[in-house]
Amino acid sequence: VSDFLVGLVFFPGEILRKTSCWFLGDLMCSLYKYLSITAVSVSVGNMVFISVDRHIAICDPLHYPIRVTVGRVKLCVLLCWLCSILYSSLFVKDDPFQRDKYISCYGECVYINDHTIGAVDVVVSFIVPVTVIIVLYLRVFVVAVSQARTMRSQIKTVKLQHSVTLTSRKSELKAARTLGVLVLVFLICFCPYYCVSLTGDSLINTSYGVFVMCFFCFNSCLNPVIYALFYPWFRRSVKLIVTLQILQPGSCEANIL
Repeated sequence: VSDFLVGLVFFPGEILRKTSCWFLGDLMCSLYKYLSITAVSVSVGNMVFISVDRHIAICDPLHYPIRVTVGRVKLCVLLCWLCSILYSSLFVKDDPFQRDKYISCYGECVYINDHTIGAVDVVVSFIVPVTVIIVLYLRVFVVAVSQARTMRSQIKTVKLQHSVTLTSRKSELKAARTLGVLVLVFLICFCPYYCVSLTGDSLINTSYGVFVMCFFCFNSCLNPVIYALFYPWFRRSVKLIVTLQILQPGSCEANIL
């Protein structure tokens, strides 16, 4: 949902902001910035939760069904959205309407960020999530390698059990690799934006700044594509939705695993 909102609100809004003067009014400008920042923040927060989920699944698989329950997942998603909404208010609370000194044409919609807000955004939305994700991923990688070595050493003694375990472990290792690809794409797409963000308003509202922001939101486009390529259950789920089979009675009981 967050990645979809980035493509539905943020990307068209950036095209509109720079191809012509903003004709939707100051209120819609503030609402646009609020929704776009919230969607991007939630997208980043979801990546952190996914890394935590993979860490528990691989490093502590026996306690995974107890620690990761449907109720806790719903709570984490809700908290992610609430925190992102509150965080987005930092960027628009002092700018309910446009300030004259930033306007180059009537009706223009610009991002007004000083160096302090830019620095906070880099730490909260980039450095902290990337650090958490990388640390957890490294831990997952170490444990996964250790598990693989253990399974290879037992292959001659318990062949049947090893086969079942190997299938399960391959699924978890595949999830870990997917997370690694997500982290790499995240770094490639977000680094240019935050380098520009540290300069303040001097570059963020220029043509180069718009290119960087479009590249920034391209990460949200790639995330679902990566999941679709790596997870068969994700492809089956999309097929059920696109073909409208989800509207049929009993669709919630469909086997997508």
